Amino acid sequence: MDPLISIGMSVFNCESTLGQAIRSILQQTYDNWELIIIDDGSQDKTVAVANLCQDRRIRIIVDGKNKRLAARLNQAVRESRGKYFARMDADDIAYPSRLEAQVQFLEDHPEIDLVGSRVVIFNGKGRIIGTYPFKKNHVEICSRPWAGFYLPHPTWMGNTDWFRQNPYNTSTTKAQDQELLLRTYEHSCFACLPEILIGYRKSDLSLRTLLAGRYFYSRMLIRKAVIEKRYFFALGLLEHVVKFIVEVFAVTTGLNYRVLQHRAAPVSMSELESWKNVWKACNSEENTYDSLPVIN
Repeated sequence: MDPLISIGMSVFNCESTLGQAIRSILQQTYDNWELIIIDDGSQDKTVAVANLCQDRRIRIIVDGKNKRLAARLNQAVRESRGKYFARMDADDIAYPSRLEAQVQFLEDHPEIDLVGSRVVIFNGKGRIIGTYPFKKNHVEICSRPWAGFYLPHPTWMGNTDWFRQNPYNTSTTKAQDQELLLRTYEHSCFACLPEILIGYRKSDLSLRTLLAGRYFYSRMLIRKAVIEKRYFFALGLLEHVVKFIVEVFAVTTGLNYRVLQHRAAPVSMSELESWKNVWKACNSEENTYDSLPVIN
């Protein structure tokens, strides 16, 4: 029987975090899934870490090539057997109820193409930085498309057919998810669950990564403005320039961690306790692959 959910995970030189990500999937309360791990030419022990887990629901694809994230995500979609496709990054941690909550929502709301959830942002040691602003429905998520979409990409789950009809743009090396949302929001329907279902690892701000992301998204806005003659999209360039100036100042003055905290909304005490339990479950010394439930 085919799984209901296919989880796509592109991995590249992530030997130190991949084990946590896989453990978090193995601990899901919903078990009718497959995990498709596609290595993108790693040069460390990433593949060896992936191979430690012998579970028939996990497929590992290795070809030794570096094709970048967008191409690998499209490949994962092509490989998918499930009705639904979910994103999962190799440095993030899924809460145990993630798959169950999202698949139930999609089953109950067939009009939704793509659903995300709230996240907690954490650093490499598991310390909570905060959470992103929450936008619940399609109208709220897409209210200011020139500025970007509040739908955290590590939390995405949607109809596999939607991903097949709307593949990632392989010419973009950054902001691939935002480009996909910008390209599809006018003929799709998005939603975001109020529950925190993913721990999103974000230790600091990389000036190079930030510049690349804002540069590519600005190019997309210009292209959309020119092709569709909707020139107000170009006004978004000014907003991205201002944000980047702030980010340059933060990185060059060593205040990048404070900027991350400033951008993040605080979490409640109950949300903090839930995260502590999730972090502990994925980092316990007894919590090795041998001690986790394996389906042969």
